[in-house]
Amino acid sequence: MDSHGEVAGLLLAAGGGRRLGGRPKALLGHRGRPLVEHAVAVLRAGGCGPVHVVLGAAADEVRERADLAGCVLVDNPHWSDGMGSSLRAGLASLAAAARERAAAREEGPAAAVVALVDQPGIPGAAVARVVAAARAADDLPSALVSAVYGGRRAHPVLFGASRWAGVAGSAGGDRGARTYLREHAGQTVLVECGDVGDPADIDTPDDLRLLG
Repeated sequence: MDSHGEVAGLLLAAGGGRRLGGRPKALLGHRGRPLVEHAVAVLRAGGCGPVHVVLGAAADEVRERADLAGCVLVDNPHWSDGMGSSLRAGLASLAAAARERAAAREEGPAAAVVALVDQPGIPGAAVARVVAAARAADDLPSALVSAVYGGRRAHPVLFGASRWAGVAGSAGGDRGARTYLREHAGQTVLVECGDVGDPADIDTPDDLRLLG
């Protein structure tokens, strides 16, 4: 069994912030910088690399204003269809990168941690716990791990590489990976992270209080 290998990060950052008056979530200010930079830093702090970032709304502006050096930037022209389209785009990017690495006889990512750009209360410590639980299972390419907060499942979620095609096939609308996780609930390792993070997301103007 393989508990080693690279764990990539997959950040879904394409949302247009419809309920925020059309303010793209990636560009919301947090601690003096665009929120997308913070989310990338969280994935890296948790042990992920490389990080693939799916962009959609105002993608050109995000590229111009945010420092995403070292990231693989993925354009999702169908971002307005919902989170599922961004998840599919990101997983396709990861799979393509893995094929390129394999062709060069290099080892590609064995798993990926999926995170959302609009959850600033989730820290690198939560990502690290999820990654550690996946490695402890001794089969990283087939791992399925989710953070929970007070017993309630939320992000980040780790999918072993052998699961990417199945996750992409079930992703649609704003469901993201919910259908896949429901169908594979018995195989999902749950990791409590409520003592280190808060999964509240930013959807409405009232939620902007979550930003620093």
